[in-house]
Amino acid sequence: MPRALWLLVLGMVVNVTGSSFLWPLNAIYINGHLGKSLTVAGIVLMLNAGASVVGNLIGGILFDKLGGYRSIMTGIAITLVSLTGLNFWHEWPYYVFFLLFIGFGSGIVFPSIYALAGSVWKEGGRRAFNAIYVAQNAGVAIGAALGGVVADYSFDYIFLANLSMYLVFFVIAFFGYRNIAHQSVQQTNVLKENKKIINKNKFTALLILCGAYLLCWVGYVQWQSTIATYTQEINISLKQYSILWTINGLMIVFGQPFLRPLIKRFDQNLKGQIILGISIFMVSFAVAGNAGAFKGFVAAMVIITIGEMLVWPAIPTIANQLAPKGREGFYQGIVNSTATGGRMIGPLFGGILVDLYGMSILFYVLIGLLIIGIFLTVFHDRLLKRNENVTVSEFL
Repeated sequence: MPRALWLLVLGMVVNVTGSSFLWPLNAIYINGHLGKSLTVAGIVLMLNAGASVVGNLIGGILFDKLGGYRSIMTGIAITLVSLTGLNFWHEWPYYVFFLLFIGFGSGIVFPSIYALAGSVWKEGGRRAFNAIYVAQNAGVAIGAALGGVVADYSFDYIFLANLSMYLVFFVIAFFGYRNIAHQSVQQTNVLKENKKIINKNKFTALLILCGAYLLCWVGYVQWQSTIATYTQEINISLKQYSILWTINGLMIVFGQPFLRPLIKRFDQNLKGQIILGISIFMVSFAVAGNAGAFKGFVAAMVIITIGEMLVWPAIPTIANQLAPKGREGFYQGIVNSTATGGRMIGPLFGGILVDLYGMSILFYVLIGLLIIGIFLTVFHDRLLKRNENVTVSEFL
């Protein structure tokens, strides 16, 4: 990998390590420490994710217009201020206020990092996005493992750890990303040209595929919300719950060599790779729905991790392939906002469903949503045989 991509990988590890101290425990903190219902917790997480959706879209646009360095530093600055406030005021309703701005600021950062990864290693194809994905999950493994231990002492230390790691990320980005971003600005100057052409059918294909991506995230985020609180009800400790995310992150980091032969078979068939991954998601929820002890949830987490290793890197890769020159940031913003949209809808959707009908019904509904996701994936590219070009101003 190029040196520039290694810097992006390092920054992503540090960034996600910090955020992973907090996000797996958000629902537990709101429900257990602030005394709010699962539905209220779902609404709060929905608002946080909604702010991230806005941040994702703005971050993608800022990348195309200003370059990666400025867009990333803008997001970091907003997040740092919010995390500082959260360290001093984390009771209700201040917790909600700062969580919104943390979501917005961090949302600006992610599409810029993905777009930069695609620009600095174009010949790497899927490998560039997979490197960022692996880095992201290395951060999940480290942060979640430490988060459970820290939370056993005091939640106050969770907020401090999050802030400390983001300060480190700020230093990495400030000194390391300026030159990387300069390459991006040169490439995106195409936006100033008069002939700004995109393919309408490719954009439509991306939106349909993102529909499947959204449904996958609605299911996946239940591990951070409804399933998280359910594990507490059946006497699985916070430390054990954090171990689940450690397993998830470690599998993604160290399981790449074992998964590589399978991925090579899908080298020219990313759609098939996604369909297989979604099918594995369904198996995971079937296992989780019948789990009554920690071992059952470990098995379900192992299975869903294999599925996400197939699905998550494939979506931004397809987006990069579909994006016209100079619009890479915007397309990655759409992908990231779709994932965040799933994280926004999922907790509220799952919380209401569990409050009304119970956990068992939730798992059946999630499997049904994933079946719809498979159909969307199968048919998303049917229009790509046509070649209908329109100007950006006409279509966007």
